[in-house]
Amino acid sequence: MSEQENRSKRLLPLFLTFMKIGGFTFGGGYAMIPLIQKETVENKKWISDDDILEIIAIAESTPGPIAINSATFVGYRTAGVLGAMLATLGVVLPSFVVITLISFVLTQFQELRAVQYAFYGIRAGVLALIVKAFVSMYKKCPKGIVSYIVMVFAFVCAAIFDLNVMVVIICSAVFGLITTLVNKRRLDQK
Repeated sequence: MSEQENRSKRLLPLFLTFMKIGGFTFGGGYAMIPLIQKETVENKKWISDDDILEIIAIAESTPGPIAINSATFVGYRTAGVLGAMLATLGVVLPSFVVITLISFVLTQFQELRAVQYAFYGIRAGVLALIVKAFVSMYKKCPKGIVSYIVMVFAFVCAAIFDLNVMVVIICSAVFGLITTLVNKRRLDQK
């Protein structure tokens, strides 16, 4: 079977997988990361754990929501441009439909006590998913003094000094590039 045929066979499963992720994940992109990893790496084996780390790093540093960017990158890596379009559509479609339906009954929906309580529970669940994503990514990231310095620096800048996240990402990338170049130069000199 040719690569083109293989990619074509992945289009519908790609769309359905990301539609499922988009439809059953509350809390935004960070809450979707563990599901994207589980579906695309563990269940479907479309990409590797290393790929998902790279995709999430790129998705987080490019403009737009991380879930949509991740879906686009996974779709592209899995089935090319059409795969990127279908994965993106799949992850966006459920939210679009739900938001459109909710907008018609927002005033009544918002005042229901049961709905308010449900969202309290959903928020707690979303926090757990974000922590799980953090732990999972931490386990797979390279560890060393440089990684820990960048992690602490990024956290302090974003959480304590409320520095723009894009500035933090760019500074972290520059620091990583400089460190890599310095280390490479040292190895070349030996």
